[in-house]
Amino acid sequence: MSAKPSKGYRVFQVVNTIIMIIIIFITLYPFVYLVAQSFSSDAAASAGLVTFYPIDFNLDTYKYILKDNQFFRYYANTIFYTIVGTFISVVMTALIAYPLSKPRLRLNKVITPMVVFTMYFAGGTIPNYIVVTQWLGLQDSMWSIILPGTISTFNLLVMKSFFAGLPEELEEAAAIDGLDTYRIFVKIILPLSKPIIATMCLFYIVTMWNEWFTPMLYLDSKDKWPIALYVRQLVEGANNTEVGSSADASSVQATLKSATMVLTSIPIICIYPFVQKYFVQGMTIGAVKG
Repeated sequence: MSAKPSKGYRVFQVVNTIIMIIIIFITLYPFVYLVAQSFSSDAAASAGLVTFYPIDFNLDTYKYILKDNQFFRYYANTIFYTIVGTFISVVMTALIAYPLSKPRLRLNKVITPMVVFTMYFAGGTIPNYIVVTQWLGLQDSMWSIILPGTISTFNLLVMKSFFAGLPEELEEAAAIDGLDTYRIFVKIILPLSKPIIATMCLFYIVTMWNEWFTPMLYLDSKDKWPIALYVRQLVEGANNTEVGSSADASSVQATLKSATMVLTSIPIICIYPFVQKYFVQGMTIGAVKG
């Protein structure tokens, strides 16, 4: 027969539950507010009447946005940046993290600190701008959004830790069977690395999807804008000539901003449930050994 929980334990459970409810509310309320405001009338939203549910429910704002071809252009650009950028980033991160996870690698003790150094001391905006625009010649190029931030130092170190935690015996057995280093990596290491690969994909997807500062620096043509930069212009209250045909000529409606944010958040919300189990497993295993 199980022992009755102590009074202190019951108090802890109650306090813990209350704290978790507060955290959940603080986390979810901004999105709930956006959804409610996006389905409300502009008058109600501007007057601050919206809280948890729509006021004067209507779909006019969504119809307005979905009729705008420019919005879909920005959306398509973002999908391109996200898919291509994530693929290149994950591949490059894995190719660098794997050899760095091997202590036998020559100059490992030199290369790894150099990589970590860049995480704390970045080059700065102006040097990066000069490199991208003058040295690489990527001004107003879609590749200026993908290539400069191909590898995240934090992601590289997490993936390196994951690879370092894999049993060396697997690679030794594969080498005895005649596999070279490249085939060991492709046929042995990568299949065992699904959790960390899924985690890296999620990290890079979220980063690429929400990127607006880099496009603002390097893109002159508005037809190459990602959706995040478009949303940023809406939030800043840009006029009709700056953000396209879906904005009011005098001011940007509150409901328009909310509806646009909701539509841009849907892909990330849909992806996360499918990679959540890999995300938790990948972060846990990747943090065990450094």
